[in-house]
Amino acid sequence: MRLSLLLFFSLFIGYSASAQGTVKGQITDETTKETIIGAYILLMSDPSIGAVSDLDGNYSLDLTAGKHKLIYKFTGMVNDTVEVDIADGQTIVLDHQMHSKMLNKVDIVVGKFDQKVEELTFSMEVIKPSLIDNKNTRSIESILDQTPGLNIMDGEPQIRGGSGFTFGVGSKVAVLVDDMPMLSGDAGRPEWGFIPVENIEQIEVVKGASSVLSGASALSGAIHIRTAYPKSKPMTKINVYSGFYSEPEGDSATWWSDYPFIHGMNFLHSRIIKKNFDLVVGGNLNWDHGYIGGPIKGPFVVDTVSEEFTDKQMQHKRARLNFNFRHRNNRIKGLSYGVNGNFMYQKTNMVLAWLDDTSGIFRAYPGAAILQNQLIFYVDPFIEFASKIGVKHSLRMRMMYTDNEMSANQSNQSRVYYADYQFKKEFKFLKDKAFDFIGGVSSQYNDSNAELYKNETSDGTNNLFNLSAYAEVQKNFWKILNLSVGARAEHYRMNDTIKEWNPIFRSGINLKLTQATFLRASYGQGFRFPTITERYISTAVGSFGVYQNPDLLPEKSWNAEVGVNQGFKIKDYMAQLDVAAFLQQYSNTIEYLFGFWDPDPDFIAGEPLAGFKFLNTGDSKVTGFDVTLNGKAEVGKNWEFVHSIGYNYINPITLDPDYVYAEDFNPNNTEGFSFANTSYDTTTNVLKYRFKHTVKADLQLDFYGFSIGYTFKYFSKLENLDQAITAFEVVTQSTGGTLQGIYYIDFFNEKNNGNIVQDLRVSYGFGKDYKHKFAVVVKNIENKTYSLRPLKIEQMRTAVFQYTFKF
Repeated sequence: MRLSLLLFFSLFIGYSASAQGTVKGQITDETTKETIIGAYILLMSDPSIGAVSDLDGNYSLDLTAGKHKLIYKFTGMVNDTVEVDIADGQTIVLDHQMHSKMLNKVDIVVGKFDQKVEELTFSMEVIKPSLIDNKNTRSIESILDQTPGLNIMDGEPQIRGGSGFTFGVGSKVAVLVDDMPMLSGDAGRPEWGFIPVENIEQIEVVKGASSVLSGASALSGAIHIRTAYPKSKPMTKINVYSGFYSEPEGDSATWWSDYPFIHGMNFLHSRIIKKNFDLVVGGNLNWDHGYIGGPIKGPFVVDTVSEEFTDKQMQHKRARLNFNFRHRNNRIKGLSYGVNGNFMYQKTNMVLAWLDDTSGIFRAYPGAAILQNQLIFYVDPFIEFASKIGVKHSLRMRMMYTDNEMSANQSNQSRVYYADYQFKKEFKFLKDKAFDFIGGVSSQYNDSNAELYKNETSDGTNNLFNLSAYAEVQKNFWKILNLSVGARAEHYRMNDTIKEWNPIFRSGINLKLTQATFLRASYGQGFRFPTITERYISTAVGSFGVYQNPDLLPEKSWNAEVGVNQGFKIKDYMAQLDVAAFLQQYSNTIEYLFGFWDPDPDFIAGEPLAGFKFLNTGDSKVTGFDVTLNGKAEVGKNWEFVHSIGYNYINPITLDPDYVYAEDFNPNNTEGFSFANTSYDTTTNVLKYRFKHTVKADLQLDFYGFSIGYTFKYFSKLENLDQAITAFEVVTQSTGGTLQGIYYIDFFNEKNNGNIVQDLRVSYGFGKDYKHKFAVVVKNIENKTYSLRPLKIEQMRTAVFQYTFKF
């Protein structure tokens, strides 16, 4: 009897445990109606049980009989909870439409943890691809310069005044495309023209020290550029454009006699092949007359170093081809792998200074114009695995090669080998989410060979190795408090002899005060090891030299911030107002300084007598605040108004103006070099090459296929600069014309009163889904002659006509 009862209960328990049903269906986007691949369907009571939607958006999940709550999750979509009651043996078909978080500019998912902007613990600005298309962006830095708090000074990024100007060498802002670094291996210079502007999903500009997750160089911030993978429908886009430069203010400054053209095209093809192959191919062709003419040597100038170039040689030509290829494995759900690549060849130039500040303002100074033929490419293999329980592994690698054939013995080659493994998981404690975790290990090896690194002890070959480990944890309490803590350890080795390691930390908090009010505070550290160029460059540029400094020390920084983000809605208008106050402090600040660095005082014809050197100039601090207002208004189905407005104020100062950080061999300089005696303005401690006030705004109105856009930028006066510029003028103008005269200070004193730059664009789209679009884009509509960094004029007015065809 007991045996019978035991068998009965065993069978009953076994039957109950095996009693189950199935829930299946298809996941689609509510707006586009496209199927969603890779969406998670998780059991709320036990998130280890779940499913992932397949290539057709279908899913199937076996559950025990009874009532259950299911969570539908996908990056960029609103999480949904659905309750089901399933009987034994029952199959429930439950199709589900997910609602996108990215319906407008004020509700965008960003960052490593897929958060909305207002929920972040740090400041971030977001740029969407529509603005890139509408402004005929030929190179990405022109659109980044529209970001509040970010200035691009002659190609060099500055965030919140965290850096001055060093001709683009040693960027203090990290630039990453799909989490892969895009700074050159030897100089740490952004390669803006190499970034595929035709295929950008989103740009995220992080303000403040960001080295924990963004890696080295992120002392004052980071720029994350994310490319797009194909949707369910194939898409091809071709954009052709043609335009011209206007004659500058004052006929005497016009140097050309031909047509000052701007021609080019972008193309993009994106599709899914056989349901599990993603293919993206894009490219750009650009031929630009250029707005700066070739150098002209004075009649009595004695200069055996400078090369002479024709105006035609100063033209810009570029051809770029890039591709993304990804395969999603059919047998192992969540496994994908592929390779991305980008190839570019361009003929361009680097202009360091203008000929003079009047009629030659749009010509180059002899020896300060360098022609460049550049071949650059990278190949990035990767593999990713996302399990159904929310664990994600990724391994990304890169081999990037750069060959710069340059005039004036400036040629160089570099190779970058990079690898990054990252682990991401949502950890659980019982039935509740404990915390989100991201951790990883990355390594980079830069190998460089260049004429400009050669000296008595080196053949010009240098290498730099970096190994780092990083981790960040994020925890949400009671759905109103978000905490994050992160750390990174960096190890550097240069030429197998110079070694350095440094740990850095960051932390942040975000408190939801009301439904649309978020208060945040953060603290972050930064660390940047000097580049090969900063330590070992040794060359001549015209009549002046550039000298090596192998003892250059790494820069360090920390950043503290407090901010508030307020969302609001007035009828059909939705907006976010963000206000942040910040403090950034830097030690061992690296700057570019002029002096008599050669111990041999005897001048030899053809050799420089004095020049520049990278130096550690001591400690500095930047305080300030910024205000941004991003909004959108929709009136019916046919009228839409979008705007982004920002104001940034900084107070950048040196903390020890009398600290002597270097000495040269000039017998007249007995005091050595300090901030106080190397600054043009000795009445303040304001750092060089910064603007205290900047205002940036972009407004766009769309109606019935028409679009009108307006851009406004204001830069206050340049607060300070190197006293050496005055020395340049005195030295070159006191030789009776045997040296080419340098002219700048009069221009600086007369026109350094702030600059307003305005752009205008108009377009009309027609056909199904606006497959055809004609546009006119006019930049610098007032044709203002202005300069943002010493001895370099900005572009005059340009007008470009473009046609875009999508099918």
